[in-house]
Amino acid sequence: MDGLLLDSERLAVESLALSGAELGYALSPEFCHGLIGMPADTCRELAVAAFGPGFPLEEFFRRHEATVARLVDEGRLTIKPGVHDLLDELDRRDVPRAIATSSGRDRTRHHLRAVGLADRFGAIVTRQDVDRGKPHPEPYLTATAALGAHPEFTLACEDSPNGLRAAHAAGLRCVLIPDLVPANAETSRLAHRVYPSLVQVIDYIAAANDELRYRPVLW
Repeated sequence: MDGLLLDSERLAVESLALSGAELGYALSPEFCHGLIGMPADTCRELAVAAFGPGFPLEEFFRRHEATVARLVDEGRLTIKPGVHDLLDELDRRDVPRAIATSSGRDRTRHHLRAVGLADRFGAIVTRQDVDRGKPHPEPYLTATAALGAHPEFTLACEDSPNGLRAAHAAGLRCVLIPDLVPANAETSRLAHRVYPSLVQVIDYIAAANDELRYRPVLW
């Protein structure tokens, strides 16, 4: 969802830096980018590792969630190129799809409602719906099960290395559309395709019509 359907990672990086500064901590862009695609519990571990056991975890993340929500409510959240066209194409082909996200349930619902996408998916799997978040395969295995789909016949679309690792470990074919974290040797090897936007995924599905006709798509 974040960084693939929604142009939300830049808001998250801005919010992380603002929240850290309010508490007297300077969070570098590199540190903030390192949290992209990570579940909240892993982000907490990384923050303690970077700033020590005295880092005010709960207050920091409380401020972060409130700041992100404020930025979204101010109308700063936008969708990524090709989202509506791709969803319309999947509707036309009657292809079911789900979201498998590292974000929590409240943030996921809030963001999707803000951009009018809340009712466009057959299933939504958040961090609260699994025991282990990305890069573990559980989010994708849970999402495919919710759709009644087999991972081998499901296409994943991802923007982050951790999401790509999760999809690959779950046995899905994955298209990578990098957002803030560019493709590298590892992610290019794991990805079935690397595209600049979801617009190219529409063309991919059209070209592979027979192969993908009954393959759900996950985000």
